[in-house]
Amino acid sequence: MDALQLVALIAASAAIAGFARRTPVPAPLLLVAVGLAAAYAPGVPDYTLDPHIVLPLILPPLLYTAAVESSYLDLRANIRPVALLSVGYVLFATVAVGWLAYVLVPDLPLTAALVLGAVVAPPDAVAATAIARRLGLPNRITTILQGESLVNDATAITAYKVALAAAVGEGISWAGGLGEFALAAVGGIGVGLMLMVPIHWLRTHLREALLQNTLSLLIPFIAYAAAEEVGASGVLAVVVVGLFLGHKNWKVDFATRLQEEAVWKMVAFILESAVFALIGLQLPYVVQGLGRYGIGEAAWYAAGVFIAVVVVRFVWVYPATFLPRWMSARIREREPEVDWRAPLVVGWAGMRGVVSLAIAFSIPVATEGAEFPARNLVLFLTFTTVIGTLVVQGLTLPPLIRILKLPGRDRYKETLAEAQAQSEASRAAEERLDALLADPANVLPPPLADRLRTVLERRRNAVWERLGSVNEITGETVDETYRRLAREMIDAEREVFVQLRDARRIDDEMMRSLLRRLDLEEAAAYREEAA
Repeated sequence: MDALQLVALIAASAAIAGFARRTPVPAPLLLVAVGLAAAYAPGVPDYTLDPHIVLPLILPPLLYTAAVESSYLDLRANIRPVALLSVGYVLFATVAVGWLAYVLVPDLPLTAALVLGAVVAPPDAVAATAIARRLGLPNRITTILQGESLVNDATAITAYKVALAAAVGEGISWAGGLGEFALAAVGGIGVGLMLMVPIHWLRTHLREALLQNTLSLLIPFIAYAAAEEVGASGVLAVVVVGLFLGHKNWKVDFATRLQEEAVWKMVAFILESAVFALIGLQLPYVVQGLGRYGIGEAAWYAAGVFIAVVVVRFVWVYPATFLPRWMSARIREREPEVDWRAPLVVGWAGMRGVVSLAIAFSIPVATEGAEFPARNLVLFLTFTTVIGTLVVQGLTLPPLIRILKLPGRDRYKETLAEAQAQSEASRAAEERLDALLADPANVLPPPLADRLRTVLERRRNAVWERLGSVNEITGETVDETYRRLAREMIDAEREVFVQLRDARRIDDEMMRSLLRRLDLEEAAAYREEAA
C-alpha cells in the first residue's frame, strides 16, 4: 500500500463515517458495506490487512482510548461478569466453536479447528463500544460490554498461540498452554502496573501541553511493545495503563486535557473508520485463497460457523448470568436484579471485528517446514463470521433493544445528581474564595470580586436550570437561552476582531491571541451543552 492509497483509504472512510452520522445506520456497518461493494469496483487497489501493522500499530491506540474513557470504578464493581465474559467465555468459545467446526468441516484437523475457534472468539472492542454508545444502553450493560472487549483480545491471542503451536506440530502440552496463558496475563498486568505510575508522574510534571500530548500518543505503543518484548500480553498492559491514567486524568492541567481529548477523538475516528472499511475490502483476497474449496461449499461451512458462534455465546451468557446469582446470596445482595432481557442483549451484542481478522491473517503458511492445514479456509470462515456478526447482529441490535424496552439511562436522575455535585463543589469554592479574599495579599476591587462570585453562581445554577421549565416559544431552558445569547455575543466580538485585522489596525498574531480567548469561552459553553 503506497502513500496515495493510504490517503485515499483514510479520506474515503472518514467521509463515509461522517455521512453515517446523518443516517440511522451505525458507522461500522456502513463502512463494512461500502468496503464490500468497493472491493470489486474498478480502479480500487488491493488493501490487504497486515497483522504486523494491525496488532502493534492499530490495536494499541484503539484499546487505549477505550480504556481511558472507561470507568475503573464501574469495571471494578462489575469485575465478575466482565471476567466471566472476557476470559471464561473466550476460552469456552475457543473449544466449543472449534469442536463444532471440526464436526462440520470434513478433513479439518481438530487443532486447526481450535485455531479458528480462538480467532473468532473475541467480540470486537471498537464495534461493541461504538454501537453501545450510540444505542444508549443501560450503564451496567455498557460497562460489561466495554470491559469484556478490553480484556478478551488478550485471552484470544494467547489461546490462538497455544492452538497454533499444536496445529503446526510443536507439541505443546496442557501444562505448557496454561503456563503461557499465565505468563501473558500476569506479565501483561505486571508491565502495566510498573509503567502506569512513572508515566502518570511524567504527565503531571511536564509543563507544556504539546509535550504532554506527544507523550500521550506514545503511551499505548510503549506499553504494548514493553509487554510483548518480555512475552507478556501487550493488550493487558495497554488496558491497565489506560484505566489508571483515565482514573487519574483530573490531575493533568486543563490545557492538556482539552488538547488530548481533541487529538484522541481524531485518532480514534480515523483508525475506527479505516479499520471497518478494511474489513470489507478483504473480500477478494479471502475468496481467491479458497483453493480446492468451492465458494458454494465454503458458504455452507461459513453459515454453520456463524450460527455456532452466535449460539455458543448464548449457551455461555445465560448460565454465567444466573447460576452465580442462584448459588451465592452474596452476589444477589451486591449486584442489581437482572431479568432475561439483559443477557439477551449481551449475547446478541457479540460482534466480531478487525482483531479476529488480524489474528487470522497472521496464521503462517508454514512454520519450520510444518504447513498449517486449511489456512485459506480458516481465513474465509473468519471473514464471513466477522461480516455476519457485524451486519446481522449490528443491524438488528437497535430494533431488538426497542422491542425489549430496556430501561435506559435516567436523564433526570443523572442531571439531579450532577446538580447536587455542582452545588457541593460551588460551596467549597465559595468558602475558598472568602478565605482568599480575607488575606490582604489577595485584595481585589469589588467589581472583580463580584465577577468571581457571579461566575461561581452561574456555574451552580446552570445545572439546576436544566431541570426547570422551558421557554414556550423556543423550547429552551433558561440555561440554554443564556448559552445561545452568550455565543451570539462571542460571534459579534469575533467579527469585529477580523474586521480590525483586515483594516490593519491589529496584526494577525494579536487577532489569533484575541480569538483564542473567545474560543476558550465558547468551548466552555459548548462542553456544558454537550454534557
